[in-house]
Amino acid sequence: MSKIAMSELLQDAAKRGYAVPCFNAINLDMIRGIIEAAEQEQSPVILCHAEIHFKYTPLEMIAPIMVDAMHRAKVPVSILLDHGKSFSAVMKAMSLGFNAIMFDGSEYAYEENVRRTSEVVKIAKELDVSVEGELGYVTRPKSGGAEGEDDDSIIDDISLYTDPQQAREFVERTGIHALAAAFGTVHGVYLKKPELDLNRLDQITRTAGVPIVMHGGSGLSDEDFQQTIDRGVAKINYYTGMAHKVVDRTKQRLLQADDNLFYHEHMMQVIGDFREDAARVMRTFRSSNRA
Repeated sequence: MSKIAMSELLQDAAKRGYAVPCFNAINLDMIRGIIEAAEQEQSPVILCHAEIHFKYTPLEMIAPIMVDAMHRAKVPVSILLDHGKSFSAVMKAMSLGFNAIMFDGSEYAYEENVRRTSEVVKIAKELDVSVEGELGYVTRPKSGGAEGEDDDSIIDDISLYTDPQQAREFVERTGIHALAAAFGTVHGVYLKKPELDLNRLDQITRTAGVPIVMHGGSGLSDEDFQQTIDRGVAKINYYTGMAHKVVDRTKQRLLQADDNLFYHEHMMQVIGDFREDAARVMRTFRSSNRA
């Protein structure tokens, strides 16, 4: 068990009709809760750390903890650099033991995205590191709470969605192992009821030739998740929903606590909150009992 290639995890998920949960983990409490949930649910899992979160927890500080958790786990685990945009971050993550990279070249024009993604794949291949690329653009609106800089109005811009006809060419030219697709999800809190283009997702799954990844899943209903998995999504990133839920529970607990609550007691309760929400997500994504 323990360390496994992300490409292998996603191929199994695509074949068996579930999605591997990918959790952004920015501290030890999150890592412990997520791994405990995975072992409880007998679920494969991907731990990730996003470049946008380096300001909270530097990569060189959290990487050794994530690598250790991967090797100690009793279930299959991959560790991924999420939304790596800079070449320096990608190289640092691989040098620190990450066995998967999500290179996000979605802000570039198509040919530049192909060129930069291909460069990352070429290096990663030599190090036996799986690579996820993104075609199309999953928006990160300013009002969504995900540290985005996109204008809120672009969440309805379907021109940013993944072109199914271009997906196959992008995969073949870059050599990526998984494709992050844009079909109506957004990063952060949803500003309106999401309208997923499931027909587009069907086409992308048929044409891409690699497992499909969904970003911006927080805020979707269980039915939405099930429908995307039915249409070929093999990996789903999840962070915002968990971050909100755990803070809400913390607020409630602290309001009810007496003056004798200590930080270490609170810490253990928070780890339990992360474990509970991660386990719920694993059941929703059908990854429970797939390890």
